[in-house]
Amino acid sequence: MTTELADNVRKYRRRSGMSQEELAHAAGVSPGTVRKVEQGGTVRMETLHTLARALRVTTATLLAPDAPEPVGRAEDPNRVNLIQLRAALTPPVGLTDIDGEAAGEEPNLRRFRRAVHDGAVLYHSDSYKSVASQLPALLRDANSALAHFDHGQEHHQALLARAEVMQLAGRYLTQVRQYDLAYTALSGAIADARGAQDTLTAASGVIGMCWLLLRQGRLDEAEQLASQTADVIEPRLSRATPDECAAWGWLALRAAAAAGRNNRPQEALQYHRVATTAASAVGREHTGSFFRHWTTFGPLTVGMKGVEDAMVLGDARTVVRKSSEDAMSPKAWKNTGRPSDDNWNRHRLDVARAHARTNDLTTAMDELAGVRHASPEWLRHQRMAAETMQEILKRRKRTLTAEMREMAAYLGVVG
Repeated sequence: MTTELADNVRKYRRRSGMSQEELAHAAGVSPGTVRKVEQGGTVRMETLHTLARALRVTTATLLAPDAPEPVGRAEDPNRVNLIQLRAALTPPVGLTDIDGEAAGEEPNLRRFRRAVHDGAVLYHSDSYKSVASQLPALLRDANSALAHFDHGQEHHQALLARAEVMQLAGRYLTQVRQYDLAYTALSGAIADARGAQDTLTAASGVIGMCWLLLRQGRLDEAEQLASQTADVIEPRLSRATPDECAAWGWLALRAAAAAGRNNRPQEALQYHRVATTAASAVGREHTGSFFRHWTTFGPLTVGMKGVEDAMVLGDARTVVRKSSEDAMSPKAWKNTGRPSDDNWNRHRLDVARAHARTNDLTTAMDELAGVRHASPEWLRHQRMAAETMQEILKRRKRTLTAEMREMAAYLGVVG
């Protein structure tokens, strides 16, 4: 963790007149955690949220830029693994134009968009290796199509097609934590969708950009971007389509997530009310287009995100209570519609962590095992899964079960 963060925590603690022990008590953490933070040790973002609330400042206030840590001797494996995708997204720039590959024949935009759609299906089925292998060719084909169709309706369709493949790349790269490349892809997707005058696809790109900003800890920017975009696309509910309501609602959820993590609970509550209004207008979980909002949206999704926000606030008992209600169980799907696998799996991780926090380690393990069975590749990319497993190992007083040892090994967790 940065030295400036350590200095900020120490500064605001002293300004509040608290000792390290008093801050630890107010935040509900151990004094050793506070000492570790102030000495520049690593700390989870969730712990920062807790300290910020206790100090009555935003999380962003505690975060400050600092020089990067030395890279050490270990090579980032993704520098090589993603070299073709990096080349497709960030081609070299010089003093003269470098000619791209010209299409040998007229591109078939309908066939190309089907290929991008198939890539999105692979992404949602957690086939990340397949997505990574297909993206470089899809990006090159998108650029060739745009160069071939330089005007008219075909140019419009080529722009939209490239926006879709750029968004696929941005979502994948955010998932695997390649944030700088993800930013390049998502900003390109938004620009192309705006050029094609497709507001909903552009808004979908903004939703993805807000997810990226949240993962980077850029909470103020995520909230502002989501809120401003929601204001721009706010639909007239009496005649709005489900896609329009879903995009508006997801932007409100992104703003709520940023505000909640930034110790702005009242603002988060207001955004949740907007999302609830949008979900009521949709009625049931709405899937729509992969390239409009990339996931389902409806009352169940809003409810699950409310549980997620409660977990961010450290309210594990509320998470356990809400997750046990029939409205939050698969029993309700007949009436509410089925949520997306990603959102349901994320919800189950929140529930697993809440059970770990309340010392129900058996149920926590059951939830982790269930997510692993449903989406094994997705689970391995979730930092929360590893952190939950670490909590289980620390809280376990007796010898670890075989299931615990095997899950820890699967998630790369050392006790």
